[in-house]
Amino acid sequence: MAKKKTNTPPEETLLLPVHPARTDLPDSDHTATVDTHTHLLSTFSSYQNTYKPGKHETIWDFVKAMYHGRRVEAIVDVWCEAPVMKSEWKEIADSALTKEQREKDWGGLQYWFVMGIHPHEARNYTDAVERDIVEAMAHPRCVGWGEIGLDYHYDSSPRERQREVFTRQLRKAVELGKPLTIHTREAEDDTERILKAEVPNDHRTSLLPTAYEFKIHIHCYTDSPEWAARMLAHFQNLYIGITGVITYSSNLNTSAVIREMAPSGPLRIVLETDAPFMVPGNIYQSLPAVKGKRLPLCHTAMLPWTAEFVARVANEAGGQWDLESVMRISRDNARNMYGI
Repeated sequence: MAKKKTNTPPEETLLLPVHPARTDLPDSDHTATVDTHTHLLSTFSSYQNTYKPGKHETIWDFVKAMYHGRRVEAIVDVWCEAPVMKSEWKEIADSALTKEQREKDWGGLQYWFVMGIHPHEARNYTDAVERDIVEAMAHPRCVGWGEIGLDYHYDSSPRERQREVFTRQLRKAVELGKPLTIHTREAEDDTERILKAEVPNDHRTSLLPTAYEFKIHIHCYTDSPEWAARMLAHFQNLYIGITGVITYSSNLNTSAVIREMAPSGPLRIVLETDAPFMVPGNIYQSLPAVKGKRLPLCHTAMLPWTAEFVARVANEAGGQWDLESVMRISRDNARNMYGI
């Protein structure tokens, strides 16, 4: 019986080469990689399901192997399921509490996380779920509330329920002064209306006695450039999240947003993977051994290929960008957005 062919490349192809544009630079000139949106547990589960048995038995083994020598400084892990996966997130977050733990378990990587309920899961939002999220907000490695928002493409939860849960989560996040990670797809009008109604630009409470302007990260941006322009104008601490989807021929909006930003000012973007999804399409130029196959998952070490594509698009609009300058501004914006 003939062996069934597979379109999945060998496991070792996940261990990426250094991006070609970075191989000749002194290590001190390399801008550190910060992934502002990754789903680490899902990524590791995808790895385990694809490669049986795989070489890496734990999340920590996987992270240390994939990111060693790739200047990955920090990740923001996203927990957005209902009910909350309490034992899982606590085990992972607690393992990053001290510098010694991060050196031992993470290879020096800075692990941070956000938590909220995804619009797909809005139908499962309860008082108990909210209490679990509020508890997570007090963890030293928690840097935001999300991903939350509206998704009218899949409509996995009824739209009215999505709007109710989005509003409710925004109010709790505003009360706590937490940065916001927003998911929006084909829901521009309602997302804009709710954000402008619930997220003030000059905010004071007993918990936040001085003026606070909320940090907003519109994750994995694919909506219209016109909407991005309106949101950027209204919220001065809003950033557009750029994933590998910018490299896809089916997506023109994200590149259009970059072209509008490039000539007039700094790129208000953060780089992210949304791993295990959104493998950058241009990465295969650097992986001749993968010819004719597709990588089964994305991970943080792929971000330089997204940055390379962003630089090319920005330069088409009259900017002067390269991979390192895109990585640098994204890293600075991540620091402002999440304090990491």
